[in-house]
Amino acid sequence: MSAMRAGVERRKLLDKLFVVLGLLVLFAALAVLLTLFLDLVRQGAPRLNWDFVTSYASRKPDQAGILAAWVCTSLIMVVTASVAMPVGVAAAIYLEEYAPKNWVTAIIEINVTNLAGVPSIIYGLLALGLFVYKFSLGQSILAAGLTLALLILPIVIVATREAVRAVPRPIREAAYALGATRWEVTAHHVLPYSMGGVLTGMIIGLSRAIGETAPIITIGALSFIAFLPESLMDPFTAMPIQMFNWVSRPDPGFRVNAAAAGAILLGMTLLMNGIAIWLRYRFRKRINW
Repeated sequence: MSAMRAGVERRKLLDKLFVVLGLLVLFAALAVLLTLFLDLVRQGAPRLNWDFVTSYASRKPDQAGILAAWVCTSLIMVVTASVAMPVGVAAAIYLEEYAPKNWVTAIIEINVTNLAGVPSIIYGLLALGLFVYKFSLGQSILAAGLTLALLILPIVIVATREAVRAVPRPIREAAYALGATRWEVTAHHVLPYSMGGVLTGMIIGLSRAIGETAPIITIGALSFIAFLPESLMDPFTAMPIQMFNWVSRPDPGFRVNAAAAGAILLGMTLLMNGIAIWLRYRFRKRINW
């Protein structure tokens, strides 16, 4: 009996040590990220002002700004979210709730999971042949948004399937017992209860998409634009492209601009994630288990 008690105490001690170790690793990672972010802000501090945000790109570092870059990036993210979320959620619900469990479904599930690890340049080459040439969308904001939507689609599908799978089975059974159809169960019970996980998948996907460079370079993103797009079919640039262009120049002033643009890009990512987290909180608050 004493040996069993000693074993239990030892396991509890190991559990506590694991928790402490995990917290130390977490805080160390956060400290490194915070240090890098503060260093980025420090380097770009001379250009972090309203003129930098509202000015177009220029050949002179002290006059260059990111107006066109952040506007195009915002439009691309709107197109990406508008396409990836409905398509990804619909695909996940079909695979989880409607698709028969056979070898065809198994192959689809394996491929969806594997697509999440495909290098982003492959999506750029696919989009170049499909959207730019086949569908004649050209080097446009719409083509860029569709490209990044394809990129994050597997992430959205996998995250949504996990969220749908986590909905307790008794909720479905109770709805079926009251005479609800499969669609009514899915639309009125499963999807609202899993919306928190769906938004989490969108947060992860958009956080990856906003910093991608290879796919949009492949489809023809411009590095210098001195105008705002009037439609989704206009040429575009993006924040990562603008930063890459500035870093590649020999003038140290452009490196300061790149650091300032990087800090603003991180701020845009945090703002976008904050909005999604707030929406997720609102959805969860409305649900009473």
